[in-house]
Amino acid sequence: MDGLLPALYLGVLIVLLGVSAWFVLGQIIKTRRIETTLARLQRKLKQEPGTTQEYFELGSIYLSKKLATQAIPLLQKALKAAENEQETYLAPIYNALGYAYFIQEQYDLAIRYYKDALKNQPEYVTAANNLGHAYEKKNLAQPALEAYQHTLRHDPNNGIAQRRVSSLQKRLSGASAS
Repeated sequence: MDGLLPALYLGVLIVLLGVSAWFVLGQIIKTRRIETTLARLQRKLKQEPGTTQEYFELGSIYLSKKLATQAIPLLQKALKAAENEQETYLAPIYNALGYAYFIQEQYDLAIRYYKDALKNQPEYVTAANNLGHAYEKKNLAQPALEAYQHTLRHDPNNGIAQRRVSSLQKRLSGASAS
């Protein structure tokens, strides 16, 4: 019985270390894949013009690293390439541009691009949620509420929009009661 407890602890420790190693290895592989793609796209786009997808992918990588100033020109090139190629895949590019400006706290530009995304794809709930968030950052509760309600028309189970609509309705009803 005395030898059983240390063996149990050792077994639990080995399992925990194995699980931790699995997650760390997964993160390393994911990071390596992103860094490889980043290097490949940077090399290619220095040498020749890229496609909509290449500019968008590189811009998105920069956004994931919170490097908005480097992402914006690439996303603008993606937008121009998409228009030249007559792509119908404009909404995610507009949304990414909106996000790039949002993280730089340039909310008016973010709002403009989120609206462009919704013009191109009205059911794009990510852009609608982002639009609502940008309006909230500008303390514009009514337009924020409308953006989140737009989300709920296309995705009634969207938890973010549900919570934000509830909160904004309380805030607006409290403001009108005062």
